[in-house]
Amino acid sequence: MGNLSDRMNEAKAFIESKTDYKPTLGLILGSGLGVIADRIEAPVKIKYGEIPHFPVSTVEGHEGQFVIGKLMGKTVIAMQGRFHYYEGYSIQDITFPVRVMKSLGVEHIILTNAAGGLNPDFSGGTLMLITDQINIMGISPLIGENESDLGPRFPDASNIYDKTFNYKVIEEARSLDIDLKEGVYFYFTGPAYETPAEVRLARLLGGDAVGMSTAPEAIVAAHMSMKVTGISCITNMAAGIQKTALNHKEVVETANRVQSTFIKLVNRIIEIA
Repeated sequence: MGNLSDRMNEAKAFIESKTDYKPTLGLILGSGLGVIADRIEAPVKIKYGEIPHFPVSTVEGHEGQFVIGKLMGKTVIAMQGRFHYYEGYSIQDITFPVRVMKSLGVEHIILTNAAGGLNPDFSGGTLMLITDQINIMGISPLIGENESDLGPRFPDASNIYDKTFNYKVIEEARSLDIDLKEGVYFYFTGPAYETPAEVRLARLLGGDAVGMSTAPEAIVAAHMSMKVTGISCITNMAAGIQKTALNHKEVVETANRVQSTFIKLVNRIIEIA
């Protein structure tokens, strides 16, 4: 397989053989949120299965492709669908696309997800700007040999979600009359939804939203000195808070319902990035 840098370079070379675009902004689009990629102008689409060393997305609502082109005047590369640890891939595999984005020239990445609400002030359809994250699952994409040309052995994690840029996002949301909440994202591996007891633990530890993605990607982005912005779409309240059973269909339906607001917010983030 070769080392990580070699695999990155092979994936990069393949993507560059398919397009002349030089993206500087990356997007990872979660369940029901891939519609943003459909708005990219003059798109080049590359299926994950074609790219060397890439896994393949298996989750309903995830298209499983890169879309590269112009959006709001910026050259972007969007992941229309992501990979998750629960799909059986290694934690390094699911974050590999972030490293490839960096190798292509991406300096700022916008991570989006569908999440369960922990904060009682939230409800289905709430949009939350991620201010920090909690990962106590005992897994990290940085475990193993560190390649110093990619990032430091012990990266600083005090400002993963860039605070200065987050302030700008809050101001822009206010100007758009979008009720954007702020909060901490709590990572569980899934694929089972959390138990009511786990939800109480996550809330007790300071979580505002809970989900099965994003945190590993953010860690790798920070390792490679990328600016990170995260947006959660609260598609349901978590177990024990929501009285009805949780299901993925509801996640996708709620994400679809708030699509227009989500698109408006992400477009503005891209404009000011």
